[in-house]
Amino acid sequence: MPGLRQGFARGTVGAMAMSGIRVVSMETGLLERPPPQQIFREKVPAEQARVVEELAHWFYGGVGGVMFALLPKFLKRAPAAGPAYGVALWLGYELVLAPALDLSHHKRNGIGGQLAVLADHAVYGALLSSDR
Repeated sequence: MPGLRQGFARGTVGAMAMSGIRVVSMETGLLERPPPQQIFREKVPAEQARVVEELAHWFYGGVGGVMFALLPKFLKRAPAAGPAYGVALWLGYELVLAPALDLSHHKRNGIGGQLAVLADHAVYGALLSSDR
């Protein structure tokens, strides 16, 4: 199963790249709070919340990479397949997970924050499909 291991590794690295983009987005004021912080800081009180949320995000990214690796090859061959996959994951968060968890911050990031998160998910997907 080397494809699944590679998918997990690419997804984890992609999530790490997203973290870097989010630091810039937050420091420039575009993004108030990214999705992992919304989930863990609103729903899971913990002293080590920052470490827990980052590790969970990387793991989630790895699992997303495995799921991408399992897609049929004809779907992954399209040049926009990876970025579209990343954006689809973001839309799943926005339209399903955040409302289901009743996260208050997901609506307060504004258009700049939403665009920043959309962009980091597109980068994540591009990294998943970089050898296609």
